[in-house]
Amino acid sequence: MRIAQIAPLHEAVPPKFYGGTERVVSYLTDALVDLGHDVTLFASGDSHTKATLEAAWPRALRLDPSTRDVLAPHMLMLEKVRRVAHEFDVLHFHLDYLPFPLFSHLNTPFVTTLHGRLDLPELQAVFNTFPKAPVVSISDSQRLPLPQANWLDTIYHGLPETLLTPQTQIEPQYLAFLGRLSPEKGVDVAIRIAAQSGLPLKIAAKIDKADQRYFKMEIEPLLSQAHVEFLGEISEQQKPGFLSGAKALLFPIDWSEPFGLVMIEAMACGTPVIAFNRGSVPEVIDHGVTGYICEDVQGAVGALQRLDDMSRTEIRAQFERRFSARTMARNYLDSYTSLLLASRRPVLRRAAAD
Repeated sequence: MRIAQIAPLHEAVPPKFYGGTERVVSYLTDALVDLGHDVTLFASGDSHTKATLEAAWPRALRLDPSTRDVLAPHMLMLEKVRRVAHEFDVLHFHLDYLPFPLFSHLNTPFVTTLHGRLDLPELQAVFNTFPKAPVVSISDSQRLPLPQANWLDTIYHGLPETLLTPQTQIEPQYLAFLGRLSPEKGVDVAIRIAAQSGLPLKIAAKIDKADQRYFKMEIEPLLSQAHVEFLGEISEQQKPGFLSGAKALLFPIDWSEPFGLVMIEAMACGTPVIAFNRGSVPEVIDHGVTGYICEDVQGAVGALQRLDDMSRTEIRAQFERRFSARTMARNYLDSYTSLLLASRRPVLRRAAAD
């Protein structure tokens, strides 16, 4: 197939540090190329990919403070895609609802993966207005606020199998928190869980501008506790050691997380996940196999006492079965095929492999 992947411009593909959507787009794009498909990636010019890169903006917007209107570059990218849409079998967007008005009127099949939260009231009118725009969810839980949307499939995220691997020479000694420092992620709860369990906690996290006040007022005063170490934002290369050195990853979220990429990152390293029962957690974590699903702090503290019941080798094996990038790519190919069949459009170029 000839496939276009259209990524957000906020981060490079893949991002240098934090950036869940752009990271998944990178993994998916490269996996599709590995399966023999002709893929073009529309992204920022500082992106790196196995596909053909079409630079829609010189560099990631996060690294370009001179760009104050971040919508403008995305509008230019959409127009760039529109002009060549006929050259592709499928257009795959990762831009929320931005493509709906323009691409609903073109003949080229398109699909949008929705990566974010969907419980915002204003989204109801959007999806009522575009009821036929095909969309993919990243968990069944994510769909619940928008039952009227044209759901094509639920496809879980995946990671390249060699990206994060268990570092078996490292002895797990602490609890880990990885991700973004925002109220809904529950880092303050993670600090409480660690304190009650008697284990040290290492926090590797990004602080967005929007969360800087929250960090200063609510979290920074907690970091002086003896059992807490704040590392800041870490790179992809640092993750295997960080996660392999953890007895467990704490994921005490206080919202309906659409997926939670850090959970499968931990699983890739053989590290169990202690997660609160919110959003996608019951779909991602196999309770008692790859981690424990808890309702509150006391449940999490109790779960930490049962970590010896789990096999880190089996956690890694379960990751390979369920959450590899190849599995994700094959699932998307099934969705692309169903779109093509529904549109009765011939394939422009078939895969050389797979």
